Amino acid sequence: MYEAFYGLKEKPFSIQPDPDFLFLGKRHSLAYTMLQYGIQNRANFSVICGDIGCGKTTLIRHLLNQLGPDLTVGLVYNTHPDIADLLEWIMLAFGQPYEGMSSVARYDAFQRFLINEYGAGRRTILIVDEAQNLSVGALESLRMLSNINVDKAQLLQVILVGQPQLRDLLQKPELHQFAQRVAVDFFIPPLTSEEVAAYITHRLQVAGREEPLFTPAAVQRIAQASHGVPRSINILCDTLLVYGFASDSVVIDAALVEDVLRDRQEYGVLSVPPTA
Repeated sequence: MYEAFYGLKEKPFSIQPDPDFLFLGKRHSLAYTMLQYGIQNRANFSVICGDIGCGKTTLIRHLLNQLGPDLTVGLVYNTHPDIADLLEWIMLAFGQPYEGMSSVARYDAFQRFLINEYGAGRRTILIVDEAQNLSVGALESLRMLSNINVDKAQLLQVILVGQPQLRDLLQKPELHQFAQRVAVDFFIPPLTSEEVAAYITHRLQVAGREEPLFTPAAVQRIAQASHGVPRSINILCDTLLVYGFASDSVVIDAALVEDVLRDRQEYGVLSVPPTA
C-alpha cells in the first residue's frame, strides 16, 4: 500500500517473526550469544525469557537458520497446560511415529531415536516455545528425558523459550531439581530509547530505504508509547506509515504520532478507556 510512496521494497514493520529483520541490540545479542554458548557446550537446559513481543521467536528463527547439519532440531510450539503426554509432541517435532504406542513404547522409541542420532554423529536439540504454558509435570518429564545418555554423553539438549511466567515457574520448590539442570538462562528486557531509534532505522534499511523517514521527536514518542517492546513498535510504525501515506506526508513527525495515538485511544477496538 505505502511501500512505493516511501521507497520501500517490502513492509518494514510486519509483526510476523522474520529473521531477515532481526535487530541485535545489546540484550538480544547477549541472549543469542548465550544460546550459542549453551549449544556449543552441550548445556542440559537453556532458558530464554522475555515479555510478549520482545523478539524471542525471531531470535529462535535466526538461531535455526545458523545451525549446521550436525544438529537435529525439533520445535514444539503448541504448548498448553493440559498436554497429557509431552513426549507425543516431542516425537511429532522430530518427525517420529508416536500414535498407537503405550507410554513405555514411546519412551523406548524416543530413546532409540536419540541413540541413532548420536551414532550418526548428530546432536539432538529440542526447542520448546511458549514454555511458560507447561505444567510442572511436563517439565519434570523433560528432566527425565534429559537423563538419557550413552557412554556419559548427553543425548538431548533442551532450549526453553517463554514469557516471564516461565521464570516464576522454574522457581517453584517442586522444580528445584530441574532448575539445577539449567546451565544457561537470560531475560530479554525492552529496548532502550536509543535502541528504538536504531531498531527503526535497521528495519527501514532492510526494507530498502536508506534516508531517514521518522523525525527524532517522532522516534522518541514511539519509544515512549511502545515502552520499547519490538512488536508494539512495529504495530505503531506500520500504522504511522498508513496515516502518512494517506496524508501525503513525506516524513513521519511527532504530530502524526500524536494523531495516531489519539485515534487509537478514541476509536481503537482494543483501546483502554481513560479513567475519570
